[in-house]
Amino acid sequence: MLVSSGFDELKEAQMAIANLNKTKPSIFQGFLNIIHLTRQMQFGYQYMGALLMDEDPSEFLPNVQDDYVLSIYHHEIDKLKADQRFPELKQLLSTYKPLSYANISKLALGDNPKELTGPTVIH
Repeated sequence: MLVSSGFDELKEAQMAIANLNKTKPSIFQGFLNIIHLTRQMQFGYQYMGALLMDEDPSEFLPNVQDDYVLSIYHHEIDKLKADQRFPELKQLLSTYKPLSYANISKLALGDNPKELTGPTVIH
């Protein structure tokens, strides 16, 4: 899948992410933890986003040899979703989904919107 992101859209998402961090730092930190775990396990951000948003993740399913590892990841996702402030994160993800979960995650990690502008292949 190809997603194209404009600078203004990315800048707006960056400001929304910064606002979430400022107003709800605990849910933002939980989201960052999931992003780091996703990167560490070499899973795709689209898989992470699909799980968080209760979408069908089968298109983005990682190639994992160990079911236990995948179950731990799912457990951590479920813990984040159980947080009472999760609806605010879910709203942010829903609003900026057209940018891709990958770009949203990279913005949360502090990437510059200029570096994310343009077409991106999502897998």
